[in-house]
Amino acid sequence: MTTVVMTGGTSGIGAVAAARLREAGARLLIGGRTAGDGVLRLDLADARSVRAFAATAADRLDGAPIDALVLNAGLSFATDRNRTADGVETTFAVNHLSQYLLLRLLLPRLAEGARVVLTSSSTHDPEHAGVLPAPRHADAALLADPDRDPARDPKRAGGHAYTASKLCNVLTVEALNTRAEARERRITAIAYDPGPTPGTGLSRDFSPGVKLVWTLLGSPLGRLMPRFSSRAAAGGTMARLALGEIEPPAGRRYVALRRGRPQWTDPSELARDPKARDALWNDSAAMLDLEA
Repeated sequence: MTTVVMTGGTSGIGAVAAARLREAGARLLIGGRTAGDGVLRLDLADARSVRAFAATAADRLDGAPIDALVLNAGLSFATDRNRTADGVETTFAVNHLSQYLLLRLLLPRLAEGARVVLTSSSTHDPEHAGVLPAPRHADAALLADPDRDPARDPKRAGGHAYTASKLCNVLTVEALNTRAEARERRITAIAYDPGPTPGTGLSRDFSPGVKLVWTLLGSPLGRLMPRFSSRAAAGGTMARLALGEIEPPAGRRYVALRRGRPQWTDPSELARDPKARDALWNDSAAMLDLEA
């Protein structure tokens, strides 16, 4: 039986992926803000909750290895004013730092040949950021405390927090694939861009007008716009990646869903920068009192 641990599996494309994984017979442990049937309590805005979830998941598994770790949870705000209990900017904490922490805590429990699927976005790339501001850097200290960023634009700070966190997701995948532990155990890490997927909860913290447009685009109306992905296609592809039904070509670790089809391509230039990759991994570890 395939064992999958997942964040962001209770709504949106994650819920679709979770349903597909269950249909495939997978044993699924989901972390969510509200515990319930098959869902363990997990608040990604609280590092203590992440550590508690990792410990609880390990107890539930009772020694069974994890075949796939799907880190899909994410959020976006109109500003960068929100802070976690630890004083970290919330978008950076939820979209990157806590997912990184969970990865590090569960890495020793991953099976030989396991998959790690981390949901990113084309907005991490300046060429594809669209209406959002392109990420200027992946400096963990500045993203954790944007007030220290000398180039911060208050009017676009929320969008930058989001796109920069998605850059961090790709860099984390790049870093993991270079780690000796991952190489020795043939662990494959994949950054997954599901494409714009209207109708999900990503806009829940925005204005009523933006939320209405996002909801309408997630209806059959959105099918008239081929650049958008459906929740069924985005979630189904996520599940197939986790199950190993989609294999990355040699040297490829970034996959984007376009017109319902996965396309393996290069991430942004900054996402392929070894210095940025290693700095983010090491600085994130230091913030969480982990060994790099």
